[in-house]
Amino acid sequence: MSSTESALQAGSWRKTVHLLRSLIGKHPADFFTAVFGAAMFALLTVASTVALDYVVDDVIGPRFDDGRVADATLWTGVALISGIAVLRASAVVVRRTFAGRAQFKTARSLNADVVDRFAAQPVTWHQRQNTGELVARAGVDVDASIEVMAPLPFASSTILLVLVAATRMLMVDVPLGLIGVAAFPALIVSNVVFQHKVERHYDQAQAELGRLSSAVHESFDGVMVVKVFGAERRETERLATIAGSLRATRRKAIRVRSMFDAFVDTLPTVVNILLLVVGAYRIEAGAMTVGALTSFIYLFTLLSLPLRLIGFALSSLPVSRAGHTRIETLLAEPIEPDPAGAIDVAPHGVGLAAHSVSFAYEPGRPILDDVSFSIPAGRTVALVGATGSGKSTLLSVLAGLLGPDTGAVQRSSGACSLVFQEALLLASSIADNVSLGGRHSDAEINAALSRSAAADFVNAMPGGATASLGERGVSLSGGQRQRVALARALVRRPSVLLLDDTTSALDASTEAEVLASLRDTLTEATVVIVASRPSTIGLADEVMYLASGRIVAYGLHEDLAATLPDYAELVSAYEVDRGTA
Repeated sequence: MSSTESALQAGSWRKTVHLLRSLIGKHPADFFTAVFGAAMFALLTVASTVALDYVVDDVIGPRFDDGRVADATLWTGVALISGIAVLRASAVVVRRTFAGRAQFKTARSLNADVVDRFAAQPVTWHQRQNTGELVARAGVDVDASIEVMAPLPFASSTILLVLVAATRMLMVDVPLGLIGVAAFPALIVSNVVFQHKVERHYDQAQAELGRLSSAVHESFDGVMVVKVFGAERRETERLATIAGSLRATRRKAIRVRSMFDAFVDTLPTVVNILLLVVGAYRIEAGAMTVGALTSFIYLFTLLSLPLRLIGFALSSLPVSRAGHTRIETLLAEPIEPDPAGAIDVAPHGVGLAAHSVSFAYEPGRPILDDVSFSIPAGRTVALVGATGSGKSTLLSVLAGLLGPDTGAVQRSSGACSLVFQEALLLASSIADNVSLGGRHSDAEINAALSRSAAADFVNAMPGGATASLGERGVSLSGGQRQRVALARALVRRPSVLLLDDTTSALDASTEAEVLASLRDTLTEATVVIVASRPSTIGLADEVMYLASGRIVAYGLHEDLAATLPDYAELVSAYEVDRGTA
């Protein structure tokens, strides 16, 4: 073996030790209880061959030779066989029950670790990730990580079983014992060789599985776009290519495993035949009894399944290592600073302020450039600007979803709610979507729905606020989804409310009703609304005009329209577009 191969094998065993320590350390009590049950099963397995030896030589043999057997001897044999059988069955129940509990709890803990890490990372981190890949980490990779835990307790007890069985075999008959014991190293070596050869295939397969999960999630998430533009064939071919790569990798692993399984199946059978032939000569020579040979062959036969489980555990190790490595890579990523934690409390009387705020998604291409303003508490301000001027980015910075590259943001104390133009609703009830895990009473939820002008259509639905929505709220219209999303923000009684063109899907009268309700109920809240309708702009106290990432003007709508031709032209264009629509 070359030095490189030795180093790789040493690294593989270090990874294995680290994997087992990490998995077992999650819930050691359940795991070691399962190991105890497996150990008892191993000892009782050897004990059953001793009982079989007794029954053959002291019960069955005398019955054939003398035509009778003593009652005490008979019942002793019955008690031995029955008692050991009951104890073995109990040991199996203990092993399987606690092994299953350990595996389930470990999966739950790993999943919680992954989800907690997702929740701890800020939005800026999530924006750089692939959603399907994250789903794979919390699902496919967790399932792969715990695969080795099911056979591990039984496989670990097999070591004890082999030692005790080898001792028992050599005590019964040395020549036969040497033949039986010689098979153990061959099986163990074959397991090690198998693991070494198959590991890289499972690593690659796990990566391909994550890639496939990511692609499927992306395709299903954009199914409407795929259908509208007739891209079904393109998506089918793309997924087929990834699935084909996964299939090819899995087939390589299965090919290696099939050869291993055939060897593990064949070797015990060949050894059993050899034991039977040699044992017959040993009986004829008077070196052992029929009962001893029977128990010997029975013991070796019983060892076949446990030895196969060692192979199953070792074959599961590459899969578990691949999944666990991907999870650990995720958990090892440092938690990035949350931009919301850098927002300061505004001075008394100020609801929202920005001081020389700049932000860029890519270096050298600023979206916001030296933005500064101060909004008194309780004021409603319309944020107006052309497409691409940075309006949505500015709201994300003010909400603390994005951190400014330079400058600072100040907000009044209390909650801050941001309502996006595209309302994301969960496939749950309307009440669940409004509360979103918060502890809000039915009265508070209904009041929020009323303030967002959603009460009428919600009450008309079967079940009212308890009515379940489809995926992403597909059963509601765009305007209805926006009003439910707005109620989600209002139920929290925010001191700062940011609306990213949230009323764009509402008709003019409903929009006026919603905004009037906001002014009446959120008298002390500071509201910033991205507006693209003159009617919306007219309901605001002041207007901030954003152009090319800068605040060009801040004042009354009439003053800006009279003094800024670009602003007047933009608002006029809004009106023309609305009229044309």
